[in-house]
Amino acid sequence: MTTPAATLPKHLDRLERLYGPIRRQPPRTALEWILWENAAYLLPDEKRLRQYRELARRTGLTAEGIEALPPGELLEWARSGGMQPGARVEKLLAIAALVRERFDGDLEATLDGPLPKARAALKRFPGIGAPGADKILLFTGRHALVALESNGVRVLLRLGYAREGKGYSATYRALQEALAPPAGRGVDFLRRAHELLRRHGQELCKNSAPRCESCPLADRCPAAGR
Repeated sequence: MTTPAATLPKHLDRLERLYGPIRRQPPRTALEWILWENAAYLLPDEKRLRQYRELARRTGLTAEGIEALPPGELLEWARSGGMQPGARVEKLLAIAALVRERFDGDLEATLDGPLPKARAALKRFPGIGAPGADKILLFTGRHALVALESNGVRVLLRLGYAREGKGYSATYRALQEALAPPAGRGVDFLRRAHELLRRHGQELCKNSAPRCESCPLADRCPAAGR
């Protein structure tokens, strides 16, 4: 038996009473989001933010700025962002080339079109799958989409909003379908849901050793204490 989608707003209210309003400042444009995702590898948010800000200082977060940066300087920047610095340099150059060659230097204009076309455009970029594309379209204000990352998916599965599918994509789609009714509350609600569920998965509802004894949702969670 699955949890009714109508309970999500109350669950979010409980999480917000624990964590407070989410104050993380996300990137603004689609290209900035793509660069955020590729700025570091397996680093926590605060270190990723430092890496992202340094990239902004050196390149202005534009395709032209990335391509104008000497290769040695780009590699020097990448070495501070975790493993595989050479691969991340290649990804950044590929991102810049895509913006210039495929989208005539204006990715944002393409994303203002129909949803399927916007999703397909974003998924051309390194590190951007279907969940990442939906997140970018949500946070740039283009579409009110149920956009989740792995922490949020784990929280919602444990709360019983959907059952785990045969693969991550199937599970993700099941959650999107289950949460379609509250998605009608609009972009701001869905951004809040994304951030609070993400934070809860990082802080308490961890993949291993979840801290159910401290969770404000434990009395409503079928998985609590397991």
